[in-house]
Amino acid sequence: MNMRLLATAALSALPFAALADPLPSWNDTPTKAAIIAFVERVSDPNTAEFVPEEARIATFDNDGTLWGEQPLYFQLIYALDRLREKAEADPSILKSDALKAAAKGDTDTVLASGQDGLLEILNVSHSGMSVEAFQGDVADWIATARHPTTGMTYNQMIYAPMLELLDYLETSGFQTWIVSGGGIHFMRAFASETYGIPVERIIGSATPTRYEVVDGVPVIIKDPGIAFVDDKAGKPVGIDSHIGRRPIFVGGNSDGDFQMLEYATAGDGPALGVIVHHTDAEREFAYDRESHIGKLEKGLDEAEQRGWVIIDMQNDWVRIWPQ
Repeated sequence: MNMRLLATAALSALPFAALADPLPSWNDTPTKAAIIAFVERVSDPNTAEFVPEEARIATFDNDGTLWGEQPLYFQLIYALDRLREKAEADPSILKSDALKAAAKGDTDTVLASGQDGLLEILNVSHSGMSVEAFQGDVADWIATARHPTTGMTYNQMIYAPMLELLDYLETSGFQTWIVSGGGIHFMRAFASETYGIPVERIIGSATPTRYEVVDGVPVIIKDPGIAFVDDKAGKPVGIDSHIGRRPIFVGGNSDGDFQMLEYATAGDGPALGVIVHHTDAEREFAYDRESHIGKLEKGLDEAEQRGWVIIDMQNDWVRIWPQ
């Protein structure tokens, strides 16, 4: 289900006057006006801030920016689901307190185990299979598993206003990329279909991989461990490695995106950073400084002085979900 295509089809049914608005799921606030004004300036060859299309790069975090991330990162929920299934078949895999807690659904203990505990869970749930097998399993889970509080499938929990923003940027000559702390193979299993962004424009954290011929078929195998973490300072590194240009438009939602925003807006020429601030407890979730997921503190404190735009979910968005 390509949500970008569905959003476009829905817009095509609107009166012509409504089509003049590239962001119809956004309220008419200074936030929306700032985004549109920036896009118009950099895409108009008659302005002093015009940027050629090859340099119109836009990068977006995924978790909490393009889709939800509470009460746990969705990839972690997937990992816990798969760990429990494997533990039912073979309880001997539960070799640590973190793995035992994960199998019981004790997420507090899982989170308290820190990076080492999370890595153990990812090793059991994400490794020892081909990339194709892993991504096929993820795609099935994304489309069928249900979120614990909303009851929606995970590919429904994407933000309609951000889908519109992606489409608006693309039609304005931008190249949109995902640069997220989520696993690159996990995101490639659904992000292209969901957001309309090609798989080659998805940058994420990565496990070690190796080439192997299995039953006569060449495949890439996912091994345990972490080869690259695409979070915080890793995001500018990933951008440089994969894109080779500083973005001029960056979207994030947490302090894990701070360095990506900082890197993009420190370049020569025009650039805009936007931060999705989760302020809507009724339609989604409200969290920032004290959150265990998607903590936003430094970004809130420094956004104004750095010229970054804060997107207030409650006030700036007409709706949250595509349907």
